[in-house]
Amino acid sequence: MSKTKFKPDNNVAYDKAPVQFKVLPGVREKLRTIPNWQHRLREFVDSLIEDIGKQ
Repeated sequence: MSKTKFKPDNNVAYDKAPVQFKVLPGVREKLRTIPNWQHRLREFVDSLIEDIGKQ
């Protein structure tokens, strides 16, 4: 039996279509060195959306 490699940290499944954007050279490698970078980026995007809704 295969081992589960990914466990979501929320009760709702993530969207099947990923959000993608271009970055400057070297940013991808630097981003991947940050601990828990995916979770932190998701939180930042959520707060960005909330800020736009307040305007």
